[in-house]
Amino acid sequence: MKDDPRAPESEERDPAPGLRERKKQARREALIDAAQRLVQEHGLDGVTVDAICAEAGVSTRTFFNYFDSKDGAVLGHGPWALDADVAQAFATGGPTGRLSSDLGHLVTGLVGRQGIGRRRVALAMEIARSEPRLLGRQVMQMEQHHQQVAAVVGERLGTDPGSPRAEMLTLVVLTLTRAAYVRWDADGGHGEVRDAVPQVLAELRDLIRDD
Repeated sequence: MKDDPRAPESEERDPAPGLRERKKQARREALIDAAQRLVQEHGLDGVTVDAICAEAGVSTRTFFNYFDSKDGAVLGHGPWALDADVAQAFATGGPTGRLSSDLGHLVTGLVGRQGIGRRRVALAMEIARSEPRLLGRQVMQMEQHHQQVAAVVGERLGTDPGSPRAEMLTLVVLTLTRAAYVRWDADGGHGEVRDAVPQVLAELRDLIRDD
């Protein structure tokens, strides 16, 4: 099946990076919406990648540029990896040498340019509760994220990633990452998720500051 003719044939033909990112985000959201809608109607086993593509108006090749399977599309799980340069800088004591500031850089490197919105996340969790395979995948991805961040934090602190100190800081990083998505969504989902990181950090400092 061919892509919707209204969509650009190549990402490189878009006139500006901002427009290109918005089109990619819109296509990603269309795939998630199609996958979630079809699974609600027919169940996970009753839906194929081809059906999702037909519903969203894209080719299967395009689908796999965004998700590795129909399970990933239902949950909104795209490729996720901690930026190597950001991880290296944090692990080796940078980029500023001040842990509180460097946490902001690490969280910024963790969040994607766009979230999928609270409604899609809530619907994904609702579907997952009735589909054990999806729930298992969700738990597995969360654990993978945890391990990746813990490894970087452990190296920064010079301790085992599973030590109480490293575990506490890992949980702080992951919580700040989630908070950035929540703040971005609460503000209308405009701009990039990373833009919400400074505000989230400022709110945390205000909460724990001694009066």
